[in-house]
Amino acid sequence: MDEQDSRADGAAAGAGPGSLSHIAAGPDGARARMVDVSGKAATERRALARASVEFPPGLLEVVMAGGGPKGPIEEVARVAGVMAAKRTGDLIPMCHPLGLDVVDIQFAAVGPDSLAVTCEARCTGPTGVEMEAMVGASIAALTVYDMTKGASKAISVGAVELLEKSGGKSGRWVREGG
Repeated sequence: MDEQDSRADGAAAGAGPGSLSHIAAGPDGARARMVDVSGKAATERRALARASVEFPPGLLEVVMAGGGPKGPIEEVARVAGVMAAKRTGDLIPMCHPLGLDVVDIQFAAVGPDSLAVTCEARCTGPTGVEMEAMVGASIAALTVYDMTKGASKAISVGAVELLEKSGGKSGRWVREGG
């Protein structure tokens, strides 16, 4: 049995809660590894993530009122976010490829110059969908930037954060103040 097999639960030997499950001790120091999830039960998993897009004063209302030269901003960004969430296992080296049941991207003005882009991802599987939700929100927000950068280079994509997750051994988690 090799080092990874002896820790199929994903925790480093002797490490407690919050340990880095994608890092293993090797003869030459730390090494990256994909966590073995083969022994984990498939459960319903859900994650909600958010990315923010900040606009110069007055620009958000203008750009969201109609389509731009590249098409309808929200719809193009929504499709980009869904596609990205589905490809997370190809983009993040140690993420498992997942068969997502749903990816939903939403947009909401949270102030006169701030747009919240949320992504909900769900599946039934042995590992969580937090990264899929965060990648979906990130790429949708970056697509909003790409679609609107012609109006101002001062637009910025801000915080990307997990708002909540459920399922699996750790159960439900909700960001305080989220």
